[in-house]
Order: sequence, then structure tokens, then C-alpha cells
Amino acid sequence: MKKNDEFVVAIEDMSEDGAGIGRVDGYIWFIKDTVIGDVVRAGVMKMKKTYGFARLIEVVEPSKDRVEPRCPVARQCGGCQLQMMDYEAQLRFKERKIYNNLKRIGGMENLRLPGEECGSEDEGAGTGERAGADGRKIVRMEPIMRMEEPWRYRNKAQFPFGVSKDGRVITGFYAGRTHSIIENEDCLLGVEENREILRIVREFMEEFGVKPYDEEGHRGLVRHCLIRKGFATGEIMVCLVVNGRKVPKDEVLVERLRQVDGMTSISLCVNMEKTNVILGDEVVNLWGPGYITDYIGDVKYQISPLSFYQVNPAQTVKLYGTALEYAGLTGEETVWDLYCGIGTISLFLAQKAKKVYGVEIVPQAIEDARRNAEINGIDNVEFFVGKAEEVLPREFEEKQIYADVIVVDPPRKGCDQVCLDTIVKMGPKRVVYVSCDSATLGRDVKYLGERGFEVERVRGCDMFGMGGHVESVIMMQNCGFKKKIEV
Repeated sequence: MKKNDEFVVAIEDMSEDGAGIGRVDGYIWFIKDTVIGDVVRAGVMKMKKTYGFARLIEVVEPSKDRVEPRCPVARQCGGCQLQMMDYEAQLRFKERKIYNNLKRIGGMENLRLPGEECGSEDEGAGTGERAGADGRKIVRMEPIMRMEEPWRYRNKAQFPFGVSKDGRVITGFYAGRTHSIIENEDCLLGVEENREILRIVREFMEEFGVKPYDEEGHRGLVRHCLIRKGFATGEIMVCLVVNGRKVPKDEVLVERLRQVDGMTSISLCVNMEKTNVILGDEVVNLWGPGYITDYIGDVKYQISPLSFYQVNPAQTVKLYGTALEYAGLTGEETVWDLYCGIGTISLFLAQKAKKVYGVEIVPQAIEDARRNAEINGIDNVEFFVGKAEEVLPREFEEKQIYADVIVVDPPRKGCDQVCLDTIVKMGPKRVVYVSCDSATLGRDVKYLGERGFEVERVRGCDMFGMGGHVESVIMMQNCGFKKKIEV
């Protein structure tokens, strides 16, 4: 086959990023916007030795799980990979994604899906009494935590600004793997206020001749509009990311934005670098306190434009609640929370722990974490600025600060090996691992598993309905610690 040749194929599986997978004469094709069970006509885009990429031309026979996307630009926009798939099927796909990575990469041959029937080697599975074929007891995944409403759930959005072919100021989202803006002011995953705010900003720019940023020429002013909303408080933040330090007639823009219900903070974020990184380091406050507040459970958080904060607060309560449950705290434990961000998990854990230590590399995040602890009157937490793989060994080896439980919530790349080695040396009773990438989770589970830690509980959490990513949380028991207790 060559480029633009067409072929018909049945979709048998889906890749990590949600592209359909089909096979023709043993050759693997990845086809975006398809669903398991579809029979499609596709056109060749690119071919490698054993696999290729093709574009969807026509759905010849739709899958039982195929639905009509609600968003009119769902296929062009890079934000929703799974909008054409029924939500129940999305959950099954994400659950199996975690399962496959823990089994294939993590070596967990003893793992079973929630509804998976047991084989003869699994007699007694689920009771914790019997072992599977590889000699380890069966671990059955707990059902994925589903969203009650998989629409309008994102409390944060970053909209790029640009110019259309006919010269209009436009905003929306980038098409997949490009920096071409797909015009859309009402993303159905974001809050309804986004549409009004973007209209105000766009009309202001047109009225006063404020130019959108041009990436190629490094000219123009407005790069992005960052919008955040506290779901518990209703407070709204608008932060314009600009290629400069001032916006002409900004007092007019502020006055117009203040009319939006819930508007609490309006600011500029200065980014004058020629880069595709969205945010800069400097924030210029135009109106309001410079932050909004929100709650996760009973814990109050202060969120600035540069703060990391989970985008799906309803599911975050479930995710952190599960992490807290897996930690098994009685009030007597010392807990380390690695990659702690603004202290979201740390403050959750502190409600049930004797002492919590949080570690994060971003100084601003630690400032926010300390402020959040103060706001909530939580005094049994201490935060460190630095790399987890440096702070943890230092505090353990030099100051003999140990851990009963270690909680990790690393970035997509997973935990650093030095960090994992220190966890092994510290020998906590339990490790709770919150992961946004089950592939690196699988890698780290295998590493810890070879050093005496055994997975006992696994659960997925759907934080990103209509998207391909999924969060997961596992609990690993220190087998060496258990043996000590038995002796």
C-alpha cells in the first residue's frame, strides 16, 4: 500500500491514546476516531515496517458502543479522543488499560479485572486465601470510579488566541498534534461561564486592536486565556497570558469581566519567551486578591494562576478518599507525601495521621501548600522544597525521619529510581501510589515488587471523561514488614 490508498478493516482494540487498532494480513493499523467493533474504510497516511497510521474515511458498520459526538468539532479538536464512544465503554477501555499495563509491564500475572471469571488455578480468588498459577495470591481490581456526569466537569481551561483566514480574532483549542486553532468558545467539558468570558475578551481585542500572539513571528500580545472556577465556591479567575507586561485599556477589560457572576480574580501572566510553554513565571494582578478558593472534601485550598490543582474536583474527592482509605491511617502514623504539589493529598492525609511530610520541587507550590495548611488550621504537616529523590534520602539518612506510610503522586514519567530505592530502605508498612500513567506505574510496581512490596489493592478513577487518560491508585504492602510482625 501507499499513501492515500483505501482499505476496509475491523477495529479489534484501542491504543493507549484512544486510537482504534485493526489488522490487515497481520499488519497493524492505528486509526483515530474509531471504536472497538467498528468496521471502517480508512486511507493510508504513514507506514512503518510492522504498523501504520490511517485516517477514518467512512464507518461502514458502526460498533454497538459508537455514539454521535455532542461537540460539532470533536473530530478536529485534540481535546476529546473518546467522544464517539459510549461512556460505559470508555470506562471498560480505561479499566483494561490499567489492567494491561500492570500485567504486561508490572508483571502482575495474579491481577484480575472486576468482573473477570476465575480459572481453575484461581480457586478461592478474591478471598485472599488462595494463590494463582504464579504462586501469588489473586488481586482483583476494584470497580473503576465513574463520573456521575462526564460533561462540564473541568474547573480549568486554557484557550489559545489567533487569527482566522479572514482576519478575525478567534479562540478555541489546538487540533491534535498541531498548533492550528479549531474555533470553539464553548467546550462541553468546561464550565458554561467560559463562553461569556471568551466573548468578552475577543470583543475587547477587536474593539481596541489588541493583537493575538503569532508564534512564528513572535509578534502580537494575547497568547492564552486561562479560566478557573471553584466548583464549591463559585469563584472565577481569569488570567490572560501575554507577550508583554501590560494590555492597552486593561481597565475596560477588567470592568467588563467583573460583570460575570462569580468573578473574583483578574490578572496577567507574563510570557515573553519564544516557546510553546503556556505560562510564564510572572503574574501581574489587575483586580481582586490574585487567587480563588475551593474545597476538596472539607479541606479549603487557595489557588493562584500558577498553582497546580486537579481539574475535576468531584472525582478528586473520590481519588483522594481512596488514597486515604488505602493508607489505613489510625492517627499514630508518620506519612511522607512525595510530589505533593500544593498539598492537596498531604492535607487530606493529615486529618488522620500523626505527622505528614510533603515534598515538591516547585517553590511556588510549596508556598501554596504552607498557606493552605494555615488556612485550614492543620499543624501536623511539614513541607520541603526539592526533588523527592534528593529530599527523601537526606531526611531519612541524616535526620532519621522514617515513614509508616509513603504516598507518591508523581508526574507522568513516574518515580525516580533513587526515590524508589529510598522507599525500599525506609521500609514503610505500606506504599500508596497515585498514578496518572499506568505504564510508568507498572514499571515502578515491578521494581518495588522485586524488592519486597506486594500489590494488595488496585482501583482506577475516571478523571477525564471523553479523554483517553485515566488515574489509578494502588496499595502495596511491605512483605518484609509483615514477616517481622509474624516473627
